[in-house]
Amino acid sequence: MPTITEHDFIQSIADALQHISYYHPLDYIHALADAYEKEQGPAARDAIAQILTNSRMCAEGRRPICQDTGIVVVFLKVGMNVRWETTMSVQEMVNEGVRRAYLLPENVLRASIVADPAFTRKNTRDNTPAVVHCEIVPGDTVDVKLAAKGGGSENKSKFAMLNPNDSIVDWVMKTVPTMGAGWCPPGMLGIGIGGTAEKAMLMAKESLMEHIDMAQLKQRGPQNRIEELRIELCDKVNALGIGAQGLGGLSTVLDVKIFDFPTHAASKPIAMIPNCAATRHAHFTLDGRGVASLPIPQLSDWPQVTWQPDVNAKRVDLDTLTREIVGTWKAGDRLLLRGKLLTGRDAAHKRIADLYASGDGLPEAVDFTNRVIYYVGPVDPVREEAVGPAGPTTATRMDKFTEMMLANTGLIAMIGKAERGPAGLDAIRKHKAAYLMAVGGAAYLVSKAIRSSRVVAFADLGMEAIYEFDVEDMPVTVAVDALGSNVHETGPREWAEKIRQLPVLAG
Repeated sequence: MPTITEHDFIQSIADALQHISYYHPLDYIHALADAYEKEQGPAARDAIAQILTNSRMCAEGRRPICQDTGIVVVFLKVGMNVRWETTMSVQEMVNEGVRRAYLLPENVLRASIVADPAFTRKNTRDNTPAVVHCEIVPGDTVDVKLAAKGGGSENKSKFAMLNPNDSIVDWVMKTVPTMGAGWCPPGMLGIGIGGTAEKAMLMAKESLMEHIDMAQLKQRGPQNRIEELRIELCDKVNALGIGAQGLGGLSTVLDVKIFDFPTHAASKPIAMIPNCAATRHAHFTLDGRGVASLPIPQLSDWPQVTWQPDVNAKRVDLDTLTREIVGTWKAGDRLLLRGKLLTGRDAAHKRIADLYASGDGLPEAVDFTNRVIYYVGPVDPVREEAVGPAGPTTATRMDKFTEMMLANTGLIAMIGKAERGPAGLDAIRKHKAAYLMAVGGAAYLVSKAIRSSRVVAFADLGMEAIYEFDVEDMPVTVAVDALGSNVHETGPREWAEKIRQLPVLAG
């Protein structure tokens, strides 16, 4: 009877979480490299180049692929013959592994988990607790599938109770466009069909931990109806033309995974959960012979893709920026930013709104007049870093505050990832502001453009405090210009039409 010790289990969890923070699974890298070679959309190709370059930099520097280092999700299959040597519960051991991983001084990971989610939403500071699913199975081992799931992709999860004769394909094709680009495509779609509501969601989540094998599947041909459905959905989703970061292009998904389970005759539950460009998961088995080890990839496993700024990019001095200059930008323009900008995301915006509502106004240290705000919650720095990985967060979450910010603060531009919603777009047009998009999934690359960082307000909010960054050649794209022209509308529409005219591209 094998014995799994408390030390071995906890350390294996901690080591795996550190590993996936800076090493992409190689199946993802190879699939993304193939997508890069095939991509014909300039904006999408540039975005993929940033993601690939960022990935290799993280593998070299052992720093997080994305500033959002995720909520930890663990699927355990515990053999019935296993003996545990511990005084802790499985949940407690997993949480201790998470704590060790996220607080490791050599590679501090961002603590994103908040307790009391309905009310105070206070950060737990160590990214615990994890979400643990445990199944007791025959055998002599503990099988562990583990992921760190980013909020941007998790927030795009979808569920429906279809009627028994409803089309799965129709539902997916209707639903994917409603997800926007906040899940940072190109990535994967995990789909669960059947069971009950919660079973469908669990299957969708667990399916995302499977290897990407769509190219191999197409090469050998489908062997069952589920594989046929995977190929059909992959091709049809890519034919939508959403593309990398929602900018329009050939690759929106690299794979579609489907798990199914018997269901009630009156039901057809279906869940769909996307995985983002920061695909992070690991699989290992404990058999009582010590701490698990994961294979370390070689840098030669990455493609020879090195992102370089567009030679036609406009250089922008943030310290002398005016509303008139912002008005000259056109949707699709590439910019390289230099100078000082302020940051702020959900909690900071809520606090600013509360201050205005109370009549207090902004803290003395915060002045947004003719400034740009960056929607970001950075990772803490280590060693010589000015700041840790600092990629953009999903801009639509700030839409409800955009009118307030543009009307009251003197703000003239915003930086985030993905598209803006109707409220955000209306405010941008009304105030002749601009929305700039940075690439989600390129957080470490972006952080290298940040020369200094300091907290200027709301320090108690941790990573959600307001920082001032001094940046040099920070790459962004004008996603929405002062007239309201929007690349997240024009890009996918253009590429969907191109793909319709050249259907071979969709494969």
